[in-house]
Amino acid sequence: MLETVAILAAGFWAGTINVVVGSGTLVTFPTLLLLGYPPVVANVSNNIGLVGGGLTGSFGYRRELVGQGPLLRRLLPASLAGGVAGAVLLLVLPSSAFRAIVPVLIVVGLVMVVAGPAVQRRAARRRGGHDVAMTPARTAALAVGIGLLGVYGGYFGAAQGILVMGLMTVMTSIALQSVVGVKNVLTTVVNAVAAVTFMLVAWDRIDWHVVLLVAVGATLGGLVGARIGRRLPAPALRTLIVVVGTVAVVRLVTAG
Repeated sequence: MLETVAILAAGFWAGTINVVVGSGTLVTFPTLLLLGYPPVVANVSNNIGLVGGGLTGSFGYRRELVGQGPLLRRLLPASLAGGVAGAVLLLVLPSSAFRAIVPVLIVVGLVMVVAGPAVQRRAARRRGGHDVAMTPARTAALAVGIGLLGVYGGYFGAAQGILVMGLMTVMTSIALQSVVGVKNVLTTVVNAVAAVTFMLVAWDRIDWHVVLLVAVGATLGGLVGARIGRRLPAPALRTLIVVVGTVAVVRLVTAG
């Protein structure tokens, strides 16, 4: 009973924080390890379980996604391909291959989130006050970055949302809440295609009891996270991103 409650609670918190910021895996994954689940089983089962939270969170941010259809259509294929590639890599590479650079990636993402507004303002002044133009070259560069983050997301995924928001904050001029909405869709797609990949080629590494508990918690957490996140002003949201990201870095470094 205590184990069930612990996994449900971890899933709920992960679903809530994933919608607003990201890094929910840093709650559920260590919880599962602490309860004695093997690392690959914990990672695979956790990935599948968190899909529900991404779906409810994306639905909760549907208003912020209005007008972002063209951008999503350009970026979704990159997330799809990256998620599949990352899931396959998880099954053939040691976890240390990616986790060694995760803290560095998160710090870079946090810097981009914090510096993004200043970068946008300077770029707008050079263009006479106009927003960033999503030229084919800029869109292609953004898609490549999203694809690489999709590989990371399919492989491990901790703080993938922070990295996606950092990249989009620097390379686009859309409002931060819309960035959160786009991030939710992209990271959910990565989790979903990775989950399908795991079910096709690694069924024996899935603990469906864990999947169910994480899914229930994360799905409810996604609904709560969307309600909270959409009400946060941009400065408060950026502060929350930095706080959660810093905690994530500290936990990863001390755990490694």
